[in-house]
Amino acid sequence: MKSAALSQLAIYPMLKSLKVQLILYLTCFAVFLTVKDKDVLFLTMAAIAVFSAVAVESAVIYLKRKVLRVTESSVITGLIVGYVLSSDEAWFKFILAAVLAILSKSLINFQKKHLFNPAAFGIFLSIVLFGAATQWKGTYLWYILLPPGLYFAYKFRKVEVLIGYAIAFILCFGTQAMLERVPLPVILGYNSFFYIFVMVIEPKTTPVKRNEKYLFGAGVAILIFILTQAGAKFDVELFSLLIMNAAVPLLTNFSLKKEA
Repeated sequence: MKSAALSQLAIYPMLKSLKVQLILYLTCFAVFLTVKDKDVLFLTMAAIAVFSAVAVESAVIYLKRKVLRVTESSVITGLIVGYVLSSDEAWFKFILAAVLAILSKSLINFQKKHLFNPAAFGIFLSIVLFGAATQWKGTYLWYILLPPGLYFAYKFRKVEVLIGYAIAFILCFGTQAMLERVPLPVILGYNSFFYIFVMVIEPKTTPVKRNEKYLFGAGVAILIFILTQAGAKFDVELFSLLIMNAAVPLLTNFSLKKEA
């Protein structure tokens, strides 16, 4: 009885962690999609990406601190790689994407924080360097992604990012829909909800202050619109997110100058 009570006490603080909650959510969603689509390959490739991300991050931590540790963030990065990369790609591309994602955290920093969304960086480089393709598994299932997405956005204090994104998206794509006489719900239906509610609101690579968060979200949506209209052949969502990640220091400096 005592051991059971102690184990419950040990599990409860873990479940309070937002990263653990996100891992559980993404894992359950992955299992659901696997059963729904009868796509065991998707789950297999996601597992390879997770294992690779965990192994590399654990190795980096060990080299720096001489401590063997598995981080929640590496599991999340691996899961995202598994969702976004096409399951039909060779297994080694999942490993390369995960490795590039984790290494970017150590090699590209700003004010002691990694600059780019790790998963977006690793996946985009895999597209550019190795010709990998994306699938964005389950991204249009808004009824599954929206409720937990809003929850995580609130907990991560990134609701302003979503608001900025939504306003810019509606202004850009809504105007286009009116001009082309396309119903707005059709345009909204093509939103990549996994991208918005999992990747765009990533806490460490997005701004902290309110106005900066509005600008960040709006910037992502505007870039997606511009690149889409320009007929870009690469994944415009990933590229737009990385550009705005790189712009975070500029947004921060601009905000500091205004305050001064």
